Amino acid sequence: MDTVPKEVPIPASGSPASAEDATTRPSAPLQYRVVAKCGVTKARVGVMSVRHADVDTPVFMPVGTQGTLKGVLPEQLLALDCRIMLGNTYHLGMRPGTTVLEKAGGLHRFMGWPRALLTDSGGFQMVSLLQLAEITEQGVRFQSPYDGSECMLTPERSMEIQNAIGADIMMQLDDVVKTTTTGPRVEEAMHRTIRWLDRSIGAHARDTEQSIFPIVQGGLQPDLRRACAAELTKRNTRGFAVGGLSGGESKDEFWRTVHLCTDLLPEDKPRYLMGVGFAADLVVCVALGIDMFDCVFPTRTARFGCALTRAGQINLKQRTFAQDMRPIEDDCDCSTCRTYTRAYLHHIVTVEPVACSIVSVHNVAFQLRLMGDMRDAIQEGRFPAFVKSYMAVRFPDDTVPQWIRDALAAVNVQL
Repeated sequence: MDTVPKEVPIPASGSPASAEDATTRPSAPLQYRVVAKCGVTKARVGVMSVRHADVDTPVFMPVGTQGTLKGVLPEQLLALDCRIMLGNTYHLGMRPGTTVLEKAGGLHRFMGWPRALLTDSGGFQMVSLLQLAEITEQGVRFQSPYDGSECMLTPERSMEIQNAIGADIMMQLDDVVKTTTTGPRVEEAMHRTIRWLDRSIGAHARDTEQSIFPIVQGGLQPDLRRACAAELTKRNTRGFAVGGLSGGESKDEFWRTVHLCTDLLPEDKPRYLMGVGFAADLVVCVALGIDMFDCVFPTRTARFGCALTRAGQINLKQRTFAQDMRPIEDDCDCSTCRTYTRAYLHHIVTVEPVACSIVSVHNVAFQLRLMGDMRDAIQEGRFPAFVKSYMAVRFPDDTVPQWIRDALAAVNVQL
């Protein structure tokens, strides 16, 4: 069963927690323990305790790039029992900037979010904003998409911004290349990521309150992934991430890289797969041993009128839903499914701004419920059966993609 969420008062940025909450905080800023393992696959259930919450894993983390989840209020996330969400260092460093964040007492206070936060380092913007960026050993020189001004994001500056944000978990600045890149640039980026980790650790000013996760890079080359993981695990960090995937590679290359990386990373620390959020991918990657996921997909697809179900995504704009008086999902207890019909949502999606919020609440609830269902299945010793049942619903009539069959077979689940 899931643990009860722990919430503590939010100390101002840079100040110690008060004496009265000291007994409820972990002695280290992040403690992780495995509470159950699947006897067939590499799936496991854990509890990751940070300053602001006990986070049950495997977990999906909604993305609030600018300090807000598009269309969803913090209190709505609390009602869904969301324990952790994301912010983005690059965007928050540009706007509102560290001066405002420090004056507000950190991002928790600024946005009114009492539970855990993880911040991306800004490295992904090397790919997504490549036309605006120049990458050197010093760091990444960006042209602001807001006002056109130039700024340099170094490992040290990324840490400075993330220390001001006050996130419970911070990502190192890594050298990110497009997944399908080949040649010497991939190895260069891998080695630079290791050097930038050491600079990040040296610049981290709040190690008693915040934890750095290194990021395993190396493209689709197993030898580079092994070399990177071997170096990163020599550093005394409290968790690890797998980066550089979901960027155009084949699904076969994707799962094989994930499978390799989870074999290379420590058993006693959380493993975070960055930027993955499709439901079938979550199920497969939990089986492969991943503990943490994030993606903008649930809220982004909601803005286009699409809702998530166990049988797959449905497009509420389609006329087939014009007189459908069912909720999005019959067995979902989110506020959207308790209140609104598919017909009503068909009437307002992509037309009324509130529709984005209504569908986003369901889509986030769907992701969180899927993770909870997997945690329960692992703890009850029925995870392989859960995987088979899920795939039968998601891909009826024996249409499961071959990559999923191969990935699950690698961890002893035959579909």
